Amino acid sequence: MPYFAMQKKPVLLKICLTTCKICILVFVIIFIVLPLIFKFSFALQKSILFLTFISYPPNLDLKRPEKSGLYATRNFFVTYRDQEEDIDVDVAVWHVLPNDLVRRFAKELQIDEPTLSNMTAPEEVREKVDAIATKDHSQYREIERILHRSDLNLADTTTQKALFEETLRATTNDIVLYLHGNTASRGASHRVELYKLLRSLNYHVVTLDYRGYGDSANISPTERGVVYDALAVYQYITSISKNPVYLWGHSLGTGVATHLLSLLTDMNMPGPRAVVLESPFNNIREEICAHPFSKLYRHLPWFDYTISRPMYANELRFESDQHIAEFRQPVLILHAEDDHVVPFNLGYKLYRTALDTRGKSWGPIEFHRFEKTSHYGHRYICRAPNLPEIVMHFFRTYRDEQY
Repeated sequence: MPYFAMQKKPVLLKICLTTCKICILVFVIIFIVLPLIFKFSFALQKSILFLTFISYPPNLDLKRPEKSGLYATRNFFVTYRDQEEDIDVDVAVWHVLPNDLVRRFAKELQIDEPTLSNMTAPEEVREKVDAIATKDHSQYREIERILHRSDLNLADTTTQKALFEETLRATTNDIVLYLHGNTASRGASHRVELYKLLRSLNYHVVTLDYRGYGDSANISPTERGVVYDALAVYQYITSISKNPVYLWGHSLGTGVATHLLSLLTDMNMPGPRAVVLESPFNNIREEICAHPFSKLYRHLPWFDYTISRPMYANELRFESDQHIAEFRQPVLILHAEDDHVVPFNLGYKLYRTALDTRGKSWGPIEFHRFEKTSHYGHRYICRAPNLPEIVMHFFRTYRDEQY
């Protein structure tokens, strides 16, 4: 055998051994060390569940909702004391006025005609929206008094507070409290699309950022924490208005919504009239297994031990399949078949669980599927042409019901 061949063989063997060692090391780090770190790091668990570091669109100014196309919208904070953590929490909120109110006071609110035309309801539902609009104009007197003051300054926070709270107090428009998912803020573009739709149907829209999100308090979120943030805003609304309130949760916000309704029942407090769950999951344990982020890990034998169970032990659960059996309000579930973030089967599983566990005399539960050919995915059910009719019918049906 030639000498150079004898020399080459040990070199190749050494390269192969080194490559194998590197591969084994990478495997150990990715599939054993990282899951173990996740198991013992509560901070990491929270950061994966509450993706507060993801922010879009860029350069968003949450203090100026008009920059997002939301005119006649108030930006403010609801501050409350978190007794368990012994801290004050500032929750950032937008209040979007309903379309009929904006049209009536367009001049005083300094809204031009092109802007008004973009706020109009879809043509096919416009007549129905107008038909249920209030005909009692006496309710506007206090609003007119505020808007017709000689020293009116709409940029003044005190004036804004007086005006917007009076619109909640005086008008008969129903109110939607929107609870968003686990990324970005209340100003994300797909959320703004939904606000515009709901306002065009003449609903007040109140939306918030949980602690750690947007410009709310810079506090690390927990399941309990975000639910109590939503409770604080709900109590703010109901302290001002006697009009019907509906919850609308999207994605992670569906878990917040069902937990909030369960909490209100436990506290023996009056709850909202109904709840909409858009793209819901049944519990965070199954959602983690189905989420694209877990694709590398979900088939590992120790996945449940290192990923799912530790989150459950740290009360990061969002068990909608349990909470939905703990409140009586009617439920509307909306889910797209091509949702790859929260798979369609989890929303349908929640629906089936609700049918089996809720009381027969409780509010009904409805399920609307949106075909994958429509390409609404996880975020854009708001673009479905039939959504306004679905929502208006659901809210109108249970507006005056008490469960």
